[in-house]
Amino acid sequence: MTTTTPAAVKARRGSQSLFWRRFRRSGPGKLGAVIVLVFLLMALLAPLMRPYDPTTDRDYRMNLKPPSVAALWDKSVAETYTDPVTGRVNAWKAPFGTDNLGRDIATRVLHGARISLKVGVVSTVLALVVGSLLGVFAGYFGGWVDSVLGYFSDVMLAFPSILLAIGFASIFSSDSPPVAIRALDTLFQLNSPQLVTAMLAVSLVQVPVYMRLARSVVLSIREREFVQAAGALGASQGRMIFRHVLPNSLSPLIVQGALSIATATIEVAALGFLGIGAQPPLPEWGTMISDSRQYYIDAPWTMIFPGLAIFLSVLGFNLLGDGLRDVLDPRSTQ
Repeated sequence: MTTTTPAAVKARRGSQSLFWRRFRRSGPGKLGAVIVLVFLLMALLAPLMRPYDPTTDRDYRMNLKPPSVAALWDKSVAETYTDPVTGRVNAWKAPFGTDNLGRDIATRVLHGARISLKVGVVSTVLALVVGSLLGVFAGYFGGWVDSVLGYFSDVMLAFPSILLAIGFASIFSSDSPPVAIRALDTLFQLNSPQLVTAMLAVSLVQVPVYMRLARSVVLSIREREFVQAAGALGASQGRMIFRHVLPNSLSPLIVQGALSIATATIEVAALGFLGIGAQPPLPEWGTMISDSRQYYIDAPWTMIFPGLAIFLSVLGFNLLGDGLRDVLDPRSTQ
């Protein structure tokens, strides 16, 4: 039976207070956290704010209409959004305008946050878990395990990640996906086996990044005194890895995870833009930009707002990752 001493509790609280003190002094980190929090709230509250069914969302009378907020200063737009019964102008009916099928872009961007963030976070977590474990084993045991995993990561890192993602996402047929793909689709409620395939493809190409990072950290940690002392006291290999080595390797992995969510969001959107990821009518940001390519001159709002959503979400996670790097860096003097 293990007990927690008052000194250990005090040390833990001190490290937590040090973390928050450093984070509060990080301007980019705070800005990134606010942006990420806004998108998380959008994703969580989307069904309550604007219930949406993409399969029935159609209004051909309102196709390619400009943003309704322009009715506040544009009379022609005000006429478009005037209720014929009451004669009132509804400036918030479609604040981002409508697309070629008369669908409200604001609603689709709002619900697209659920899809894009879910896929970005899940793909990053999968890559972090698999890549970190492989990297820890390679760095701790060395020998042929390190050589084989090192060659594997070298080969994968030799190719552009987006090309590998396209190749992996194109393997499985969209008409008859494997049972595992369908099971993951049901588990994460994505309603798109193609999107699950894209998520796994993006996750797979990120695994070598975590392998390299975890291996480099473990190579230095395994030689430290507390790890050697645990081995001298008779600790098993598993206990040394999961109790001493892995927990002390998490800081750079957490930072890389925050940055990788931004990369995963971009790559999933790119696959959707190419028609390999999410398929219409799902409101995924990359798919929305792909659907609006032929209207970017006459109706630029159909492309601008999904693009802004991608830009801001990626910016938020990048800033958050930079802030976490400053906070978790042991050499930081903040």
